[in-house]
Amino acid sequence: MVLPGRAPGLHLSERGRAQAEQVAERLAGLPVSALYSSPLERACETAEPTAACTGLEVHRDAGLLECDFGDWTGSAIADLNVLPEWRTVQNSPSTFRFPNGESFPEMQERIVGALAALCAAHAGGVVVCFSHADPIKAAVAHSLGTTLDLFQRIMISPGSVSAVSFVDGQAASVLMVNSHSEPLSGLRPQ
Repeated sequence: MVLPGRAPGLHLSERGRAQAEQVAERLAGLPVSALYSSPLERACETAEPTAACTGLEVHRDAGLLECDFGDWTGSAIADLNVLPEWRTVQNSPSTFRFPNGESFPEMQERIVGALAALCAAHAGGVVVCFSHADPIKAAVAHSLGTTLDLFQRIMISPGSVSAVSFVDGQAASVLMVNSHSEPLSGLRPQ
């Protein structure tokens, strides 16, 4: 298992395509206003079934990109796991910057800012975003008011859905995290 990061040319496996289809099926009946995706191939491919079901175009947004793991991109996690820096990544990520890459606070600021801009552009609507585990965890932690140093406790699996309600003038409400099964049609903008 490797840390893929922003490596180009990584595509969905057959299982990943099936998970993307399942996400699209779960979104049926939800009045989706807009679709956005990280520009990375695997995220765009995940968004394709939802675009086909909704008839909406997928807009690429760099704010939804995976964390820039810099020199660690493509490294085997088993090799990284033995580094003392890996303990910092797991236990106090707010203090860590990937060599020649991004820090966790920068990543969190980037995705939170992107989500705020998308919410403002589609006020009152349902915006579906396709991103990556670490940025999603960072956005969920921010929405929960949880310190970034605890974001590694949030699990985000491939093909899962997390939902956050953003209403102007109110604190965000986390509606679900890492969900894999139930239909999402019951989620409505507030």
